[in-house]
Amino acid sequence: MDEKTLTRFKKALLEEKQRILNNSENTLKNDLVLSTDDLADETDLTVSELTQNLMFKLRDRERQLLNKIDQALGKMDEGTFGMCEDCEESIEPRRLEARPVSTLCIACKELQEHKEKIYA
Repeated sequence: MDEKTLTRFKKALLEEKQRILNNSENTLKNDLVLSTDDLADETDLTVSELTQNLMFKLRDRERQLLNKIDQALGKMDEGTFGMCEDCEESIEPRRLEARPVSTLCIACKELQEHKEKIYA
């Protein structure tokens, strides 16, 4: 992969990482604040708890994505970014455009999903 393309992917990954971190910070400041005045009855409390549960699940998914972004940035430093972890072939640029944190080429990812479906 040429340096220009690698730089473009690195920039995209760093921007996504910053967006997630900003979003998480905003959630901590605004979305996870509970006031007992706002919870007049059990229904309000239930809705508030469900909303918080959803927020926690979303933050967990973002945490997992942050880990994948950090791994992709580490692969860039190692010189292995864009290489399939299973077959060691290059991952198609279109796949990386759609999902820069991809670690498997399309063929290996399809095989993995097929195995997961069989054993699920």
